Amino acid sequence: MKGLYFQQSSTNEEMFVFQERENLPGTEDYFVKLQVKACALSQINTKLLAEMKMEKDFFPVGREVSGIVLDVGSKVSFFQPDDEVVGILPLDSEDPGLCEVVRVHENYLVHKPEKVTWTEAAGTIRDGVRAYTALHYLSHLSSGKSVLIMDGASAFGTIAIQLAHHRGARVISTACSLEDKQYLERFRPPIARVIDISAGKVHIAESCLEETGGLGVDIVLDAGVRLYSNDDEPPVKLQLLPHKHDVITLLGVGGHWITAEENLQLDPPDSHCLFLKGATVAFLNDEVWNLSNAQQGKYLCILKEVMEKLSAGVFRPQLDEPIPLCEAKVSMEVVQKNQGRKKQVVLF
Repeated sequence: MKGLYFQQSSTNEEMFVFQERENLPGTEDYFVKLQVKACALSQINTKLLAEMKMEKDFFPVGREVSGIVLDVGSKVSFFQPDDEVVGILPLDSEDPGLCEVVRVHENYLVHKPEKVTWTEAAGTIRDGVRAYTALHYLSHLSSGKSVLIMDGASAFGTIAIQLAHHRGARVISTACSLEDKQYLERFRPPIARVIDISAGKVHIAESCLEETGGLGVDIVLDAGVRLYSNDDEPPVKLQLLPHKHDVITLLGVGGHWITAEENLQLDPPDSHCLFLKGATVAFLNDEVWNLSNAQQGKYLCILKEVMEKLSAGVFRPQLDEPIPLCEAKVSMEVVQKNQGRKKQVVLF
């Protein structure tokens, strides 16, 4: 039985390698043995692994999985054999999701709705959790609020827009290419304004203030920001990301800025401007639920909510054509370099 692993200290060109795995031991008390039916591909945060001291020579690849329960431990209470489930393997999982059979603690799984496919379940679960974390827990989104979602045509941006619309918000989004712009303009219900930033000439702050009648937006969900002057930033970042000052300018009174920029630096004038607006800044960490066992109950609620929204048609994920396991190595290299747009899922 083969599994895919990431070589952290690789000196050759192969970042990802398949390795033979021994047969899994008997199922432990609270663990479930799962036959994987689909596994979505996401970037591996090597910096976080180093900070958490989770570095290994070979790190398991693939965490968003859906599948059928084969066996359960003696103390498992939520599942039984033949149940269809979906979940996200924890950071410290010893098993790669890109393998035919894995072991996972029952607290990381929920039941998969019958009408949801294996591919949809695995391909939506992580972006759904991220969207709920940003819009529900960090910014308390409610009906009538205005939301700016950067890079709305990405796999995550798509789910975030759909959740915001479901909550009754007015959505503004940025597009990084003509293709992205056309995709966003086809959204139903329609997006209030699509701001095309592909040419690098549009002022996001001006567009947002114009759309909101000068009031500013209530919630900003970025995809990263520029921190420095134009001379100090790489060309790609210059073109597609707004400057932090633009984000602060377009925020309304009492606004919430949810950022994916882990190294965000705010100078005293920036902080003073946020203070005058009564605005808040929160950091969107994909792994926040995995790093706190005390939040396990909330995490399971989010997983269930995501699957319910997927089953009800609220979430319509942007998925690429599923691929077989033998192509996972090449596809994972593309994902790790952040070169893919749609969510890639391996179907077993």
